[in-house]
Amino acid sequence: MEQRKVLIIVENLPVPFDTRVWQEATTLVENGYGVSVICPKGKGYDKDYEYLQGVHIYRHQLPREGNGAWGYAREYYCALRDEYHLAKKIFKERGFHVIHGCNPPDDIYLVAKPFKKHGVDYVFDHHDICPELYEAKFGKKSGLLYKSQLWLERNTYKHCTFAFVTNESYKKIAIERGGMKTEDVYVLRSGPKLERLKITPAKPEIKRGRKYMVGYLGVIGQQEGIEYLLKAASHIKNDWGRDDVFWGIVGGGPHLEQLKQLCHDMGLDDIVEFTGRVSDKKLLDYLNTADVCVNSDEYNEMNDKSTMNKILEYMALGKPIVQFDLTEGRHSAQAASLYAEPNNAADMAKKIIELLEDPDKRKRMSEYGRSRIINELSWEHTSKALLEGYDRYFKKRGL
Repeated sequence: MEQRKVLIIVENLPVPFDTRVWQEATTLVENGYGVSVICPKGKGYDKDYEYLQGVHIYRHQLPREGNGAWGYAREYYCALRDEYHLAKKIFKERGFHVIHGCNPPDDIYLVAKPFKKHGVDYVFDHHDICPELYEAKFGKKSGLLYKSQLWLERNTYKHCTFAFVTNESYKKIAIERGGMKTEDVYVLRSGPKLERLKITPAKPEIKRGRKYMVGYLGVIGQQEGIEYLLKAASHIKNDWGRDDVFWGIVGGGPHLEQLKQLCHDMGLDDIVEFTGRVSDKKLLDYLNTADVCVNSDEYNEMNDKSTMNKILEYMALGKPIVQFDLTEGRHSAQAASLYAEPNNAADMAKKIIELLEDPDKRKRMSEYGRSRIINELSWEHTSKALLEGYDRYFKKRGL
């Protein structure tokens, strides 16, 4: 029988740095599929071509990030041009039956359209809801750029044969805004691979002599709400007179230096460390040492409807969590988390102290979260939706 072949295109992150895309690609390979990936260069992955774990990876230059309507148009055009040229090359060299497009942005269906005449279908992998992302970034639901996000999302769903989404909130959007049939939308949660997230002994030296540690993992960007963490740290240190809590903020991003300066201006340098981007080993050292882990994403339509990978990773490591009360955050963590009033740093600080002072509660939450990942939300379980979706599709094609 002819091999089932999939071309995955991701526009905003390199592979294998993009964990979800890499897990999808390798899972398909492990189940007999031929898989190629097109992605940008970056994050230390700068080779034009690599063959890793059975996956053919083709990379192009990352376009310069745009600003304003013309800037974004130029950025998207350059990415689409490079993706199309590489797709033609791959189609000629090894072929594919499906183009699997991972947003953002919602424009990869344009690369797939010319291949439709060759019997190639488009499958949409909905990572981010771009209209809500635009609103979160720019604070408005109007104007040409916002309307373009809605238009691109509608057209993406119009041109896809079926879709993978990360949670039930996104599935509702696929059906209501995208016009998809329920049976053509698969909830494929970005479950962590447990072999990647090893529980190891804490390293007390990381705490800089403090009794407790609060850990954070994620991109240090505009939408991540790190300011709330700094305000919570200030409440605990300056308002409540506690100097026994250390904060380890792990990750890199465009606002790292700006937030370091804010931390300095707030007088928190002695209790807060921004590590920047670090190795997986150091990342795990910090998270395994933390007594409580936090998610500072503020309430907005984007964050409320999105599943944050860090929550599942905290749970995989058996960490009790404090986060703002957001729909999908609560759905993921359930009893593994305490929920602060949205966008209220003082309440977040209160919940953190409540957990730090109650080791029995921390232990119960830790065990619950770890069990939920092992039995329900690890990639071993969630990846079944990926295989089910493609198996149904290829059986209809007689493959």
